[in-house]
Amino acid sequence: MSAVTDNSKPAFAVPEGFNVDPHLLAQTAAKLDAAGVRYLLSTYVDIHGSPKAKVNPVDALAKMATGSELFTVGAMEGMGLVGPQEDECAAVPDLDTMLLCPWDKRYAYFFGDLYYHGAPYVNDSRQILKRQMDRARSLGFTFNLGVEPEFYVFRTDPDTGKRTGMAPHRYRGICPAYDVYQAMGAMDFLEPFSQHLQELGWGLYSFDQEGGHSQFEFDCDYADALTMTDRLDYMRLMAKKVAESVGCTATFLPKPFADDFRSGCHFNMSMKHNASGANSFTPEPDGNPFIGKYGIPMSKLAYHFTAGVLKHAHALTAITSPTYNSYQGFIAQGEMLDVSWAPVLVAYGRNNRSAMLRMPMSRHCLENRAPDMSVNPYLAAAFHLAAGLEGIEQELDPGQPFNDNLYQRTKRDLRKSGVDFLPATLYHAIDAFDEDDLAAEVFGEMKNIFIKQKTMEWERDFYTIHEDQHDRMLTFL
Repeated sequence: MSAVTDNSKPAFAVPEGFNVDPHLLAQTAAKLDAAGVRYLLSTYVDIHGSPKAKVNPVDALAKMATGSELFTVGAMEGMGLVGPQEDECAAVPDLDTMLLCPWDKRYAYFFGDLYYHGAPYVNDSRQILKRQMDRARSLGFTFNLGVEPEFYVFRTDPDTGKRTGMAPHRYRGICPAYDVYQAMGAMDFLEPFSQHLQELGWGLYSFDQEGGHSQFEFDCDYADALTMTDRLDYMRLMAKKVAESVGCTATFLPKPFADDFRSGCHFNMSMKHNASGANSFTPEPDGNPFIGKYGIPMSKLAYHFTAGVLKHAHALTAITSPTYNSYQGFIAQGEMLDVSWAPVLVAYGRNNRSAMLRMPMSRHCLENRAPDMSVNPYLAAAFHLAAGLEGIEQELDPGQPFNDNLYQRTKRDLRKSGVDFLPATLYHAIDAFDEDDLAAEVFGEMKNIFIKQKTMEWERDFYTIHEDQHDRMLTFL
């Protein structure tokens, strides 16, 4: 969709008096010129977290930086402003976020925000996160985030359509995790992708063959939540482009294969105290009452934050696991030979991977294992932070941790112990999201947009009759 910009007047969607720092603009132009960049992308994301932009020639930098590019966002899924009569939004790039695309140096990529009628657009995912980051800042904190992105990369035979992994031979044991042969066989993809991450300066410190066949994970340093969500969104785009360059496909479908692991995207969360710069999840020098009660060396603030996340776990899962396919991965075993370690239980524990929330002993943070690779990271980070801040402000108690293997307990025993299950389907998650008052505070108008969008997705996938059902059931009765 396109809109013609009237150059005789300022773009109505940008705040009155909006100006770009001329020094920063000149610095950006010089960097672009030195790098030989030809095209600019001032991006925002849709409800799925997919990046959107127009492509600007490099000599349009000054115009682009002041919001010259207008977008009919109602033409996209889950963005609001539906209808031909609605005004447009302007995309305003944050010039400080410029990345030179390492796989194609013709492009410079900017993360940005949408503006509507002179104010930040309320349904812009990045703005939703910024509002919660501002709230945390008013309390003296910065929300830090580390992610653990997992995804599959495969080849497709052009003649048969058969999908195969990157390595020449499929692993024949129970689980290929950390297998050196499989990793070395996938270096056609792993090498350029890891080099690009290093070039970006994101602190890549490891990558490996994961639990699924031709499934990989890349681990980089944590950052503040806005920076990290920008990076995750960009990383998915980069993975697609690098995979294509070697004749492969990267998929972020959470559960692409019934007999293999889901692709998680664990969120590792902590709060920095802005005055001291210290990690506020680090236990107090003299301890705190929660350590005495629950035995896990984390700060009182960390326990409150955890309690807030647990309180909103069901609704939160609609955001962290936002597709029909996400819930096909929420099984502890399924068709797999061994347990998948899928986080199906609303509980927390000391280094316990059978619970939704884990307090790892290698770092002072809270890990939510429920998010998957289909996540819109901005929305997920915003809701996590809001839930955690509610726990802090209300001084909530997370209750007793569960440190044993919860998969070995019966459902009856778990319920007697007060352990609930995460929503079994997207439908149930949407219902929980709809009933959650905090969701309305965090997302505003976007809450109903999200519910409508995800309900359509649920109905589309649930009511479809597949050929395999015909094969199994057509003449069964």
